[in-house]
Parts: sequence; C-alpha cells; structure tokens
Amino acid sequence: MKKSTALYKIMGLLLLSTIFSCESFLEEDNKTGLTADAYYATAEGMEALVNSCYTPMRFWYGKENGIALTETGTDIFTRGNGMENPPVALYNSDLQGANAPIGFYWTRLYSALNTTNSVIGRIGDSPLSSTLKPIREAEARFLRAFYLWHIVETWGGVHFTTTEVTAIESTANKTPIETFYAQIFEDLDFAVNNLPATTSDYGRVIKPSAEAFLARMHLYRGNNAEAARLAKNVINDYNYSLVANYADLWNINNVRNSEVVWLVNFTADLVLNRELENPDGDILLRDGGNNSHLFFLMTYDQMPGMLRDINNGRPFARFMPTAHLLDLFDETKDARFNATFQTVWYANNSKNAPAGMNLGDTAIFVTKKIIPQSVKNEKNYNIIDRSRTYGPNDAPLVRDRYMSLKKFLDPSRLTISQQQGKRDAFVIRLAEMFLIVAEAEMNLGNMGEAVNHFNAVRRRAALPGFEEAMEISAAELDIDMILDERAREFAGEQQRWFDLKRTGKLVERVQAWNPDAAANIRPYHVLRPIPQSQLDAVTNKNEFTQNEGYN
Repeated sequence: MKKSTALYKIMGLLLLSTIFSCESFLEEDNKTGLTADAYYATAEGMEALVNSCYTPMRFWYGKENGIALTETGTDIFTRGNGMENPPVALYNSDLQGANAPIGFYWTRLYSALNTTNSVIGRIGDSPLSSTLKPIREAEARFLRAFYLWHIVETWGGVHFTTTEVTAIESTANKTPIETFYAQIFEDLDFAVNNLPATTSDYGRVIKPSAEAFLARMHLYRGNNAEAARLAKNVINDYNYSLVANYADLWNINNVRNSEVVWLVNFTADLVLNRELENPDGDILLRDGGNNSHLFFLMTYDQMPGMLRDINNGRPFARFMPTAHLLDLFDETKDARFNATFQTVWYANNSKNAPAGMNLGDTAIFVTKKIIPQSVKNEKNYNIIDRSRTYGPNDAPLVRDRYMSLKKFLDPSRLTISQQQGKRDAFVIRLAEMFLIVAEAEMNLGNMGEAVNHFNAVRRRAALPGFEEAMEISAAELDIDMILDERAREFAGEQQRWFDLKRTGKLVERVQAWNPDAAANIRPYHVLRPIPQSQLDAVTNKNEFTQNEGYN
C-alpha cells in the first residue's frame, strides 16, 4: 500500500517482515506474503497493529527536531552553534512551509493517526477475546488522542479524520479546533473507562496515564475543575510518589521510578534500537534510541585539558539555555540547578592541559555570574562566565561555550561516539499533576489548595534544610510563577512551547527573554506552517490554505 501524495502516507502491512522495536510488548511481527486485511484479521495481526501505534512517539520524543519544536524559540532555550533547523528557534523568514522537519512531523503524525484509526475501525471484528478487545481499543484511542493533540496544537484546525485511509486522498478539510478536542476527550474518556490500572508490559498506556493526559487536556481547554479532579486522582489513587531527590530522576539506573506516569521506552540493545522510516515508499532503517543526551552540551572537548568521554557526553551543541532560564534558579536553596546543569568539567587529557593542571583538576568552570578578569587571570582553568556567553542584553555572544543541561546524559553508552541512548523519555511525571492542580485551583480561585500543591513540588526541589524557604505564599502565586516553576521542573522535557502557547504567553515571554527571537516573533507563530508539499498536492487548494502569516 503506497503512501498518499496528498495528505499523508500510510503503512500497509507493517513495512518489513520484522519492524525492529523496543522492549517487551513492542514487537511488531509481520508474516510476509499476507495481505493487510488478512493479517489484521488474526489475533496476532491485531496485536501487532496495536503495538505499531506506539512506535511513532520515538520520532518525536528524544529526537533533535522534536526537541527543537518544543523547547527552542521559547523563553528558556535558543540555538547553539550546531543547530540544524535555526528557523524554528528564530521565527525568521525561513520559517515557511518548505521547512523539512515540520514536513517530517506532519507526515509521521498523520501516519500515526491513520494507524490508530485502523485499529479502532478493525478491532470490533477481530478475534481478540472479549476481555482484551476493549483494552486494546482503549490503548489505540489514547494514542489517537495523543497524536490529534500534537497535530491540532502544532498546526491548528487542519485536516481531521477518524477513519482508516486505504487509498490516495487528494482533498483535505479544515476542521475547527473544537472538533479535534471533542474527539480527544471522547477517546480519553473511553481509555480511562477501559484501561487497567497496572500492566506487566512496561510502557503500555494504563488508566492513570490516561487520567493524567486527560487532566492535561482539560487544563489546555480551560476546564479547570475537571483538570484538578483528574490530576488529584493520579496523585491520590495510585502508587506514584515524587522521587525524594530531583537528581535521582535522571540517574540512568533509576529511570523507571515512582514518579513516571507515562513514558516512551527505549532500549540499550543496539540491534533492536532502530527506527523505521518509509519515505516515498522506500524502506530505510536508521539509528534510533533516545538522542536527547547529545543536544544540550557545549563543545567542552575543544578546550584545554579535555577530550570527549562517555560520562561528559558527545557534544552536538544544538541548543543552549537563555540567560533567563539560568536566572530562574536560586541555586542557594533549589537543588534542581545543579541537578539540571553541568558547571564543572574535570581534566581528562594531560596532553593539552595547561601548566600545573593534573588529571582530575578543574578544567572548565561555567557560571551565570560575571567574574572579574583579575580572578580569571589567577586560574589555570577556563572560566566561562556570563560576560563570555551573553552580552549586556543577554543575547548570546558565542554558541559553543555555555552551561550545559546535563539531566539527559547517558553514561551507559558503550563508546564515545554512540548516538543511541537507552534512557526512557518521560512524557508525564507526577510533578506535573501537582502543578496542574495548582494552576487549575488558582484559576478557580481556590488559592489555598493551589499553593499547597505548588509547594509540594517546591519542597521536593529544595536543598536539605531549605524546604520552608522554598515555599511561597498564596499571594505570590500567579500564572507567571507557575510558568517559571514549570521551566525549572521540566526544562528540556518537550513541553515549553506548548505551555507558553496555551497560556497566551509565547510572544510576551519570547520578546522579554529570548533576544535571538524577540524581534521576529509574531502572534501567528502560535501555529506552525502547513508543509508546502501538502498544499501543492491537494486539489481543493482554495479551501485548504496555508496558516496565517506564512507564504
């Protein structure tokens, strides 16, 4: 079955005799020679089709362009010198329908949507047991809601369908955003009512995951009471708990912990750890895994006393923090600063070390403060202070020397060049549920309830002995305080652009704190451009038009 040249291209069987996947249940086994209809009419085929609904998440989470579209062009991240898609960070004139990564995700998300539609449309006639059938349909409905959300928040009221496409379509519809969300709520309600509370197949969506995502969706639509109720359910009705030490969340040996409500699972197996693409009908396998460990690191290996090693990571220098993100932390009481950022590198290369520097000595020190030149002159190591990285208006002066976000580092990699990482990508953590309650209850005027949940996250973030100092009063709580806290808690976790958009703060905060993008951003940038290839392919060009502001 060929992919459509109009809207999206779908997978017929499962594209290969074996689709390499990750861990336990995500094994999509296709029997060569069977037609799609015949294979999916078997229990094995339906299970494989359901499992394939999960795979597209690995094209978004832990991937460079997925991170670029969600973290850069915000108040907290901008482009490093290695960034391969600067227009999404800068909102410049090159951000148009020809942008390749945006086109990539259009194709992948609509392909994913079609796979979920296939499951939902076919599962009623499948030979799955009456017990298993509603569970698998609930998984597909959850994932359909998940992909619909990405589509509608990225492009707005674009093409909408809930039926499987099995032939080329040449027309597209423009559908109100409300229609997307009505389907999202319907699917998530079904998921909540039919999913089990637990599973032995780690990574499958379960009831609390659905309740958590439904809470997020209600917050997005201003349904505050429902958002708070559902988030409280996740906090109180299951066995989740905040990890006591924020840094322990990012320990590569503790990724599967009590705080993870839903994630995208990866594997360390370099044979299975692959991604499948099918561009224009051609099969292509490329390296997969969670690659987030690559993108937030400065080029430390180009400095005296240093060479690239596994523990410090392979530095792609794609994304750098804005000065504003660094300033949001009070590291004298907030443990998240040192858990999030790397400020010191220790010498691991004696061949290019300065005089007097031994292996294990400080080779690089990075600070958000300004250090007097006289102090720098006294040290035999490099000091990268604020004045070296940022100008007087906090615009970056350099894009390869900056404080690196370290929480995604993967020291389990086998070689210094390995790009594939095994770290699972967190999609929903329990901390988000506390902050959803805080925001929703604040919007409802219940400030006591709001600040209690807000302070639960703050207390967990505190350095020992500073728990009380980290708490705020109800009078201090407002939407900017919540956005600041979400930046500290979730930096790099692929929520920021969506958070700023949904709160109406994207333009305001980019103009205030991202000098790279401040002059370019416009209100229409709350949507991405529709890929030009899609506009060229449809026959109803007068009806299906480009989003406002783009050529």
